[in-house]
Amino acid sequence: MEKQKIVVKVSMNGDKKTRKAMQIAVSISGVESASFVGSDKDQIAVTGAGIDSVELTTLQRKKVGYTELVSVGPVEEKKPDAKPAEVKVQVDPYQYYYQSYGVPYYHFVY
Repeated sequence: MEKQKIVVKVSMNGDKKTRKAMQIAVSISGVESASFVGSDKDQIAVTGAGIDSVELTTLQRKKVGYTELVSVGPVEEKKPDAKPAEVKVQVDPYQYYYQSYGVPYYHFVY
C-alpha cells in the first residue's frame, strides 16, 4: 500500500484533550507517525499506510469532541541533493619541516 498523510482538525480545550487526541491518532492500525501542525497546533497530521480516515475522525469525535477532516493525500518525500559540496584539502610537503624547527605554520585555502 502507498503511504498517505491525513490531516484532522480537532477542537482541543486543555492539556487532557490534547493528549487524548494524540493517543487516539496513534492507536489506529497502520499509523507510523503523528504530529501537531497548523498555526494554533489544533491539527493532527497522521502518516502511514492503510489508515482509515473515517475511523480516525469518528473516534476523535466520540472521545474528544468536534473533529473535521481537512485533507487526505499521498506523502511527499524529500529528495536528497544530487551531490554534496566538495571540500578542497591542500597538503603542503614542507609541513613537517616547518613544525620540526618551531616555525609557525599557517596555510589557508579559499
